[in-house]
Amino acid sequence: MNATRPNSIRCAAHLSTAADAAIAISECVDSIRLQLGGPASVVFLFASPHFGEQLGQAAAELARQLETVHVLGCTGESIVGAGREVESERAIAVWAAILPEASLTSFPLSFTRTAEGGAIEGWPDELSGEWPEGSALLLLGDPYSFPADVLAERLNEDRPGVPLLGGMASGGGTPGETRLVLGDRVLAEGAVAVLLRGVTGLRSVVSQGCRPIGKPFVVTKTERNVLLELGGLPALSQLKKVFDELPNCEKQMFQRGLHVGRVVSEYRESFEAGDFLVRNVLGIDPRNGSIVAGDFFRPGQTVQFHLRDHETADDDLKQLLRALAKDSQVAPAGALIFTCNGRGTHLFPQSDHDAQCVAQALGPIPAAGFFAAGELGPVGTANFMHGFTASIAVFTNPLSA
Repeated sequence: MNATRPNSIRCAAHLSTAADAAIAISECVDSIRLQLGGPASVVFLFASPHFGEQLGQAAAELARQLETVHVLGCTGESIVGAGREVESERAIAVWAAILPEASLTSFPLSFTRTAEGGAIEGWPDELSGEWPEGSALLLLGDPYSFPADVLAERLNEDRPGVPLLGGMASGGGTPGETRLVLGDRVLAEGAVAVLLRGVTGLRSVVSQGCRPIGKPFVVTKTERNVLLELGGLPALSQLKKVFDELPNCEKQMFQRGLHVGRVVSEYRESFEAGDFLVRNVLGIDPRNGSIVAGDFFRPGQTVQFHLRDHETADDDLKQLLRALAKDSQVAPAGALIFTCNGRGTHLFPQSDHDAQCVAQALGPIPAAGFFAAGELGPVGTANFMHGFTASIAVFTNPLSA
């Protein structure tokens, strides 16, 4: 009943904390070759900033040893792999997969400012036609030079239904310090991406770590990212009503972790956690009763206030992973984990939280990733840039009847 098909996806991963990059890559190669048993279709390399100068050589060695031209990677403040999260210390994680039915194209992207606002450049000519069912775009970007939210909006318009998953490189405090890898090239700006065509078993898990409080409100007056009226009343007065009805323990959470969620799809009678794109509440103006948030709004949209703390974030991720684990039609084969650098021990009382949640829910599948300075993933059928989120690409195989 549980046997996978002969042409199933195979994944492999290894994390090394060796101080020398060459030794770390050698460890990863030996482990992954043993796990895969054949040439890789694609390889991802995640390295702490300590290894920034060795990334090109490391990527070239991975390409040679694992027999692929599709090597992508970046620096990360903290590195994820083998059920661990190595925070702010030396680490390299390598993840590889054999994707038998997929067609892959990897390429760099850049952002150029124009009179119209800006353009994403670098798309290969071969991608100008239709993208088949099962297409997905995996991307690693530089947070200082590449506005991934612009790319997400373009994909939503031009390639509806194609998921965008990935994260923004971290570990660099100023522009030019983060590093990206594509093949044996090392870049300090832009983005690197791989388009997977024909991978019907890719599932996304996007945990924003929040839960709604109070009731939904219809936006009745707004100016860009300023909520002026909700349900015909000043936004702040509606927020105060929500606050007054909260239990005391949640009132304390309200002071630290208030957010507002915008419903992604209005075509529902009721809304629950997971139906919202959640953004920070940036401030309030008691003079006019307005609320400033990290999103743009328009009249007629539905919003609801949300709370975030480590318990809520824990519950949200575990629920989403359990839902995937209960799917009797697929078996998880591997995962790429893009989690916010504000999570880890910055949010949770214990280390390795997100990595352990994946392992506990989906089993000991090969998984690797990094702590990102912004995470990419779909909510509903639309792609967004997130913060404080765990965005996970889970590769699955169909189970034979």
